Amino acid sequence: MEIADSHDRIRVQGARVNNLKDISVELPKRRLTVFTGVSGSGKSSLVFGTIAAESQRMINETYSAFVQGFMPTLGRPDVDVLAGLTTAIIVDQERMGANVRSTVGTATDANAMLRILFSRLGQPHIGSPQAFSFNVASATGSGAITIEKGAGTTKERRDFTLLGGMCPRCEGMGVVNDIDLAELFDGSKSLDEGAITVPGYTAAGWNSRLYKESGFVDPSKPIHDYTETELHDFLYHEPIRMKIAGINMTYEGLVPRIQKSMLAKDKESMQPHIRAFVDRAVTFSACPDCGGTRLNEGARSSRIAGLNIADACAMQISDLAEWVRGLDEPSVAPLLAGLQQALDSFVEIGLGYLSLDRPAGTLSGGEAQRTKIIRHLGSSLTDVTYVFDEPSIGLHPHDIQRMNELLLRLRDKGNTVLVVEHKPEMIAIADHVVDLGPGAGSAGGTICFEGTLDGLRSSGTLTGHHLDDRAALKDAVRAPKGTMPIRGATAHNLQNVDVDIPLGVLVVVTGVAGSGKSSLVHGSIREDEGVVSIDQAAIRGSRRSNPATYTGLLDPIRTAFAKANGVKPALFSSNSEGACPNCNGAGVIYTDLGIMAGVETTCEVCEGKRFDSSVLEYHLGGRDISEVLAMPVTEAAEFFGSGDARTPAAHTILNRLADVGLGYVSLGQPLTTLSGGERQRLKLATHLSEKGGVYILDEPTTGLHLADVEQLLGLLDRLVDSGKSVIVVEHHQAVMAHADWIIDLGPGAGHDGGRIVFEGTPADLVAARSTLTGQHLAAYVGA
Repeated sequence: MEIADSHDRIRVQGARVNNLKDISVELPKRRLTVFTGVSGSGKSSLVFGTIAAESQRMINETYSAFVQGFMPTLGRPDVDVLAGLTTAIIVDQERMGANVRSTVGTATDANAMLRILFSRLGQPHIGSPQAFSFNVASATGSGAITIEKGAGTTKERRDFTLLGGMCPRCEGMGVVNDIDLAELFDGSKSLDEGAITVPGYTAAGWNSRLYKESGFVDPSKPIHDYTETELHDFLYHEPIRMKIAGINMTYEGLVPRIQKSMLAKDKESMQPHIRAFVDRAVTFSACPDCGGTRLNEGARSSRIAGLNIADACAMQISDLAEWVRGLDEPSVAPLLAGLQQALDSFVEIGLGYLSLDRPAGTLSGGEAQRTKIIRHLGSSLTDVTYVFDEPSIGLHPHDIQRMNELLLRLRDKGNTVLVVEHKPEMIAIADHVVDLGPGAGSAGGTICFEGTLDGLRSSGTLTGHHLDDRAALKDAVRAPKGTMPIRGATAHNLQNVDVDIPLGVLVVVTGVAGSGKSSLVHGSIREDEGVVSIDQAAIRGSRRSNPATYTGLLDPIRTAFAKANGVKPALFSSNSEGACPNCNGAGVIYTDLGIMAGVETTCEVCEGKRFDSSVLEYHLGGRDISEVLAMPVTEAAEFFGSGDARTPAAHTILNRLADVGLGYVSLGQPLTTLSGGERQRLKLATHLSEKGGVYILDEPTTGLHLADVEQLLGLLDRLVDSGKSVIVVEHHQAVMAHADWIIDLGPGAGHDGGRIVFEGTPADLVAARSTLTGQHLAAYVGA
């Protein structure tokens, strides 16, 4: 055997990233390895934080110093030896960038190929591919240019024209907005009195000073007394450079400033208070000039076989694939073949129900992940390591089978496939299994088992015990206490759906991916006083955010410390007066080394505790604030539940965190280190305090280990037993089996779905076996 062929394993020795406890493991190359273990056991730390991170770092180092300056700086993982690495391609479950200009078509190569197709075959011919791009504006210009020839120079007049496809009215957004001025300012007040009511525009802040000290308006005069000129300068003045308080700044009217700073962003990526303001102050409607297509009249006038590019992008991808298949044009044969392959990949992966004009920010985590996979399906690369983070998210059992086939295809091309996963159906296809645990957080980080699937079954680990768990159907279901009628629902692909959702029971809405579940629940049930909706949108938080700050737990803790020591609460915040002066309360000193990887070192002054030493002299129940923030939730719940430190407000929040299975997470752990499933459950714990009668949960089993699903079902039962109505959008069979009532949508995805194919109890669904869900649930419960 050649020496080169002996490197058939990826070797990891002494990995200590996050909670990993100096672990070593060898992974076979060109095989499919699945990593299992409870949520928080260290799977992502090993796969993403160690193996994939080091592979990416080493590839980045092969680029020139100039290029590296434009790339994210990656630190070296805390590991002794990493050998046998190959190029890693990461397919994670991060939602796709919520840029308002990004669509499914622009995020893949499909749009680019479609634009070239129309520029070649479209009649009438209007121009190059950019004439069909809604991100390119048309521009014209003329002027003199100076050309140096020999000893002299000559001046020539030149004209230029750039023909783009952007609709000029909405600037390629597809929507126009109308701002309610009454929500921007209080006309009865002057600027000095804080007339501007936009978030971030406090009377003493820089944003307000810009207007007060501009000289365009009198800051002491009520706004409704402004002259027409003053009002125009205040609201609509074009950008102009000027000195304010000795600093060069750009002054522009309040309306264009808000349009640039807030309305140019995707609503989903805004902070909650900004989003609430935008909802109040702005109405969005489809652009009347382009009808929401984002394209100007020229781009819409050119057609192929009766369709313009806007029609093609609005078609369901499975239909568009058929349309492209019907085009027979030898002059662009390679282009048609490439476009055909891209569209067929969408269909094959179960996303044929999408359209190319669907905004990327509206895709769920699972849809975004599968859209990323499309880029790699047709790739001719081999000997690459593909890393997947729970590819079963958002997939119905019927769709998981297709995903399994795709993963096996990637492996059979000669690639190493690493998958972090909880679903037994996906663990079943593994060539090699690595089980981490035994617990989560500090109780995890060790390897409990590595070997085959049969070995895992008999290994006695927590995953092995639960691998063949099958929830039984309930003997008796609860009786509803009323209904919530939905009539004529037509959001997205819903086909005039009428349904009565029972109240006071556990309702599960299910169906294949793209059948219309989220459209029915989120699109038809208004989020008013009595409705608490917990979706899959990611929690956004910096390194300074942690569970204590996110849930509001820190407020009662700081108050209790302040009361016990007779000082002010701000001392007990590492983001305020109590911060260590050396690291500003971050606990680490971050050194940016330019083109090299940045380095994080623990602050020598506070030793990572984040607080000034004087603050740590104050105690509550014998502990200082840094010791309290280092406690896991379960220990903190005991600490604040009785004795000198008894704080009922803190104890209540801690119990909620334990209820959702986060008992192992420490109060001060940065949000950036939490997994996707942990963040969603943190959000769930926060919403449990809201006084709602109806709870809507979108796939709460995301990132949950088989053993933790039981705990979640217990929590849902407690919610229903306390008089709440719980509606869960879910694919997990254990949750379906536990429901009192199931609403199944389908029968397919996109325009093949959008109808109610079953309503009734789980037992009736299993007995009927009339739908895909019924067949899979019957097989699951062994009926």
